[in-house]
Amino acid sequence: MPKISRKTVVTVLLYVGAVVIAPLFSKAPFYRHVLIMVGLYGLLGVAWNIMGGYTGLYSFGQSAFFGIGAYTSTMMLVKAGVSPWIGMLCGGILAAIVAAGVAYPTSRLRGPYFTIASQAFARTFQILMTNWDYVEGAIGIPLPLMPDTWRFMQFKDKIPYHIIIFGLLGIAILVCYYIANSRTGYYFRAIRDSEQVASALGINTVRQRIIAAMLSAFFTAIAGTFYAQYVLYIDPESVTHHALSIEIVMVAAVGGAGTIWGPVLGAAILMPISQYARAALGGAGRGIDLIIYGVIIMVIALVRPTGILGFFQRERTIEGEGGDDVDTTITAGTGSDDAVRGALGQS
Repeated sequence: MPKISRKTVVTVLLYVGAVVIAPLFSKAPFYRHVLIMVGLYGLLGVAWNIMGGYTGLYSFGQSAFFGIGAYTSTMMLVKAGVSPWIGMLCGGILAAIVAAGVAYPTSRLRGPYFTIASQAFARTFQILMTNWDYVEGAIGIPLPLMPDTWRFMQFKDKIPYHIIIFGLLGIAILVCYYIANSRTGYYFRAIRDSEQVASALGINTVRQRIIAAMLSAFFTAIAGTFYAQYVLYIDPESVTHHALSIEIVMVAAVGGAGTIWGPVLGAAILMPISQYARAALGGAGRGIDLIIYGVIIMVIALVRPTGILGFFQRERTIEGEGGDDVDTTITAGTGSDDAVRGALGQS
């Protein structure tokens, strides 16, 4: 069990304070909608970060797990009147099971080959949802209007949605913190830095890859359930489209993959740009925000490849071999030496 430092406690308290205060700055529904989108994509980014940031599995298939969460809870509500809270848990478990089924046969794939396989899986899932009559295919499913109650996660005001999504994001961040400072986290980083070396150290890389995929899929599906309840309508275009997977990856990459707060920072920067661009420019805004995303990605890749959070990480100078000074960046213990030593020390 990792020790909880005073800095961590202060960070959590600041997070809770920001979540409570932020909606009070404006009563405008659109402002609160933007905050909710920041929380939603922050959750999606943290979920992807478990695979891509810590384990090095660059998946572009997260939209499939998002869709599993959305469709599972929606069908349970529409067909049987089951509360979305139960549907959320069922969708997360189902997504985790599917992720394990996908991760095992792809466990031998590395780098771009794994990325291509994840894209193929997501595309296959989208085609299935588009042509499956049981889930209304391309027509989509409108969610029934239920009483204004917490049981059915439907509210007239946006404040309850704000509380729910940032509560879920807070849980995901705590899980990510625990993973990053546990034996599993060391295993994940060792696999990311060199899967061959990790295997030589005795780490069961296939099992660890499956665990990472299941955790990531679980939280992604939970976000899918929340989205379905928030917009009250789902179809393959909105919850399984490939562009969603790209946006999730960009949120984590821009903020800082492999760090706990990087995906949250990325969502806080990119989502307001996206939402305000679309609000100001209508349908054309969807293209403008992607152009802005591209420019940001290029700037970060040139200036600080570790993401925006890298600008706030302190640097130190150590003495290299032969007395030469070597500059290194402190990246929250994500270096290969840290990972290998941690894996050896906690085996």
